Amino acid sequence: MCWPGAVEYLIARPVFLAETTNPHAAPKMDVLSEVLRLVKLEGALFFNAEFSAPWCLSTGQSSALAPLLSPSAKHLLIYHFLTEGRAFARTPDGQREELVAGDIVIFPHGHAHYLGNGLPERPVDALSTFAGYLSDGLKAVHFGGGGEITRFVCGFMACDPRLCDIVLGALPPILKVHISDEASGRWIRDSIRFSVDEANGAAAGGDLVLARLSEVLFVETLRRYINALPADQTGWLAGTRDPIAGKALALMHKEPAHHWTVETLARRVGTSRTRLAERFRQLLHASPMAYLTNWRLKLAADILQSTEHSVAQVAAAVGYGSEAAFNRAFRRAFDCPPAQFRRSHKAEPFYRFAAAK
Repeated sequence: MCWPGAVEYLIARPVFLAETTNPHAAPKMDVLSEVLRLVKLEGALFFNAEFSAPWCLSTGQSSALAPLLSPSAKHLLIYHFLTEGRAFARTPDGQREELVAGDIVIFPHGHAHYLGNGLPERPVDALSTFAGYLSDGLKAVHFGGGGEITRFVCGFMACDPRLCDIVLGALPPILKVHISDEASGRWIRDSIRFSVDEANGAAAGGDLVLARLSEVLFVETLRRYINALPADQTGWLAGTRDPIAGKALALMHKEPAHHWTVETLARRVGTSRTRLAERFRQLLHASPMAYLTNWRLKLAADILQSTEHSVAQVAAAVGYGSEAAFNRAFRRAFDCPPAQFRRSHKAEPFYRFAAAK
């Protein structure tokens, strides 16, 4: 199905395949890589379409698809990647994007949407019409009125919204990116085409390769979106490409339990405390220490929910030297102490966080 070593390569480097030469971006998108590594996004391609105009699909909120695609997922985002032809995507409130081959359109917040080409009499419900094909793997599904051909694949990414919200929260309801104008994007496009065409050959490692390609496609899309943000854009995504704020963010996400201060962060970044604090206020509307506290407590909530570590161990894992101080901070953030949070949220987690050792 793939070249020798492809499975191992994709397993080892699902995030770093989406590298960039943009001078405004942090090397290898370090901050984004650290966040995605921690939340362990899981994805898959689930539908391979060859439709002829006119056609139009109506897809409900992603929560309606979750039981079929990823029953344990806390949040599901759906995307469509055009490999040939053209189409449109729009939300019920009228936001619309025109799509051509090489475009990927993502619905980060799980919104209902339409996908089509031409003007059919009425949209068909994607779930009720095509749910039966999901058990056939990625065999091409043919549908439409016999006109212009559009080929596309559909995929999903599943994540824990508590840890992913710093990334997803900054994205619009409908996000379109063209990825085939750079070598990395063309590699992904051609790999997906080849893998989908070969998917029904039951080659060893095929499903795993497709899952990794799904993740790489998502990361590449985020990378392109971040690089295309206006120079005066603020927010977390814009902060990741800033030479000062981005490096500080990467350090805090890579070593959340480290005894960080503004002074030690500034020294590692190679700037002054004043300049570091200024860039954080401008881009993230928060101080470095306030951001770090918020992230640590999100990590703590995930550890409490997904492990049996004691509260003291959790406190240490996220950088608190005092269990009492951790309890106070956690109560302020979640309106209950850590032990109570664990009891009320003790469900089988979608992801498991490995506490620092």
